[in-house]
Amino acid sequence: MKKVINFVLLAATMSAGFVASTQANQLDDLLKKVKADRVSEATIDKKREAEFLSAKADKAALLAKAKKELADQNARNDRLTSEYAANEIKLAQKELELDNATGTLGEMFGVSRAAAADAFGQISTSIVSAEFPGRGEALNRIANAKEIPAISDLEELWFALQTEMTESGKVSKFSVDVTNLDGTKTTETITRIGTFNLVSENGYLTYNDEVGQVQPLPKQPAGFITETASDFFETTGGYTGVYLDPSRGGILSLETRKKTVEEFFHEGKEVGYAITVLLVLGLLIALERLIVLGGMSSKIKAQEKNLDKPNENNPLGRLLKVFYDNQSADAETLELKLDEAILRETPQVDRGVGLIKMFAAIAPLMGLLGTVIGMIMTFQTITLFGTGDPKIMAGNISLALVTTALGLICALPLILVHSIVAGKSKSVLQKLDEQSAGLIAAIAEKGSK
Repeated sequence: MKKVINFVLLAATMSAGFVASTQANQLDDLLKKVKADRVSEATIDKKREAEFLSAKADKAALLAKAKKELADQNARNDRLTSEYAANEIKLAQKELELDNATGTLGEMFGVSRAAAADAFGQISTSIVSAEFPGRGEALNRIANAKEIPAISDLEELWFALQTEMTESGKVSKFSVDVTNLDGTKTTETITRIGTFNLVSENGYLTYNDEVGQVQPLPKQPAGFITETASDFFETTGGYTGVYLDPSRGGILSLETRKKTVEEFFHEGKEVGYAITVLLVLGLLIALERLIVLGGMSSKIKAQEKNLDKPNENNPLGRLLKVFYDNQSADAETLELKLDEAILRETPQVDRGVGLIKMFAAIAPLMGLLGTVIGMIMTFQTITLFGTGDPKIMAGNISLALVTTALGLICALPLILVHSIVAGKSKSVLQKLDEQSAGLIAAIAEKGSK
């Protein structure tokens, strides 16, 4: 037992010595590593210090350079300031010398500039420039000149004013490039009427002074105005009337903005189209009735000349056939038979007459409907956008007014043709009644004998 205890103590002593030895080795390694890191950090710090000192020297050099440049600029500023002051004094002296040398010519300088400016505004927008381009360049130069105009400049002003004055009383034909609305250009021969209008075989043209181009109007004025312009262009001698625009394009521009009948019609929109359909249907029915009743009347007249031989292709012939088929009956029975025959013919004679009358009555009511719809839309527009811009409400007001006009335009001819068709149908039925009464009277007369 004692030996066992001694062995355990010996083992424990050896284990503690081994652990102590291992810890001592680790501490030595740590010490060596710390010393090595210390040397490395010292080397890095020295390198950084050297870089900083080098950069400091560079910054000092840049600062010195900047200070030198600032000193140079300050010196240049002082020199330019003194030169500017000296130039101001010299400029004032020169202006005084110029005023003394100019004398009364200064007034002419102001007058020539003002006259050139006025002439430029008039000539650059004149249609005469379409035939004589480039006249405004010399006037613009004179109007913006800083010195007294030369004799040649004054002559240019004189020639420009004289040309405008002379050409304003001429009717001239010349060839020029016309820029169409799609951007293409065509060379056309046009006629210039003084300073009022440019006309061609297709109507009126306009001169766009901003781009210096002759262009057709976006829309020609009313047909009778355009026709006079075309006739005037084609005239080679004598006198021909033509409409002129004394406002140099203002009135013509307003004429092109006027709406045509077709444009007014389309402003009626769906209601206007429906009214038009009623008018067309009514007129077609009336035309068909007039043709049918006209043929029926001619056949009845032919039948009246030959009452003994009834022809069933007309109402009177069918009525006569009923009469001949029932000659043996008494007067009252024959009268009933003839009345029945007339009643059978009446629907065919009166067919479509009531429909025309109905269309004539409906058309104004549809126009009133369009008026109400247009006013509702107008008030809705006022609610959304206010009344600041009347153009916003113009479309709805046009709908209200155009539909009313269309309703009346539709009703008037329908009432007229209804009267004509109704008169025709009544004349046919009256002819049948007359013949029926005559036939009954003949039978009654025979019976009384």
